[in-house]
Amino acid sequence: MSRLAQTAGLTDVQREILSTVRDFVDKEIIPVATELEHRDEYPQKIVDGLKELGLFGLMIPEEYGGLGESLLTYALCVEEIARGWMSVSGIINTHFIVAYMLKQHGTREQKEHFLPRMALGEVRGAFSMSEPALGSDVSAITSKAVKDGDEYVLNGQKMWLTNGGTSTLVAVLVRSDEGHPEGTAPHKSMTTFLVEKEPGFGEVRPGLTIPGKIDKMGYKGVDTTELVMDDLRIPANRVLGGTTGRGFYQMMDGVEVGRVNVAARGCGVAQRAFELGVSYAQQRHTFGKPIAQHQAIQFKLAEMATKVEAAHAMMVNAARKKDSGERNDLEAGMAKYLASEYCKEVVEDAFRIHGGYGFSKEYEIERLYREAPMLLIGEGTAEIQKMIIGRRLLEEYRLQG
Repeated sequence: MSRLAQTAGLTDVQREILSTVRDFVDKEIIPVATELEHRDEYPQKIVDGLKELGLFGLMIPEEYGGLGESLLTYALCVEEIARGWMSVSGIINTHFIVAYMLKQHGTREQKEHFLPRMALGEVRGAFSMSEPALGSDVSAITSKAVKDGDEYVLNGQKMWLTNGGTSTLVAVLVRSDEGHPEGTAPHKSMTTFLVEKEPGFGEVRPGLTIPGKIDKMGYKGVDTTELVMDDLRIPANRVLGGTTGRGFYQMMDGVEVGRVNVAARGCGVAQRAFELGVSYAQQRHTFGKPIAQHQAIQFKLAEMATKVEAAHAMMVNAARKKDSGERNDLEAGMAKYLASEYCKEVVEDAFRIHGGYGFSKEYEIERLYREAPMLLIGEGTAEIQKMIIGRRLLEEYRLQG
């Protein structure tokens, strides 16, 4: 049987990269993932291995020391990594959103300063939009930057930073009313700041505190944190792109990349769940034969495999659309929505195939069952994706006259 979720039209270089990543996942991630996840332990050895493979520079242009690969290559690598352990794919996702935002919107000085070190994994990226009192309503951000000479003073509290503790560079979205008169639309008075910090917890630079890790149901190992700014002073040359008021658009551009990433993660987790389900179904015997020979189980496997294939195809389409330079918010929204929903369903079916053993922490499917729900809310809930999809469809199918 050929493996599910194959991608047509790849170059020899892409196939070589994916083969290398898959081999790394099989040898270095899958054997240790469940143990590390149960201990909520940061996978430092795995991250070091990804650095050696050059994965942190995968999409960074060659002129800055990266591999200069496409979003499609990156998404397919994420799919493989998430198949091993979703938390590891989260570590590189936020890094690449920041690298992408710098590549697309940064000044020449900002690119030259950050991207070469990001390509080596020496600088690790995180990005921050959400706050404790808001979820999907980005326009309600209250964190604020006030101009003071050649600096800005930032105050406020941010929430749900992946890599909040281990990162050394955070792209932070705040309000900046300077230069924007009262009554300006909220999304036109937001600015992204590039905030450098030390890794760790507590006060990581004057005026900036990372309180500690948030304890989560799943998605363990990777650190998810808050970020508190108390008169945090940032030089004016650390405004992304050098001009205030463009932060919302910069972040949304980065989030499109993030949505393709979350779709890829959903595909990877679903693939692993299918692998576990189809393997267990051939080993477990009931009523004198493997349960895989029971029609009810075969129906489940058929549905699971079809969902894996469908999600993968939509994810690949969204990545290729972004790579072409075209607008892809419709495709990214569809891919993220479908892949995350199908991932949840495939994981649950694999869990059901395992029966009572699926409830045991000795079996890998138990970990996947706790990880899949994060994909339903990460980079925008299903409801937000449906709003985006619906609005874009009305733009495309608007009645004339």
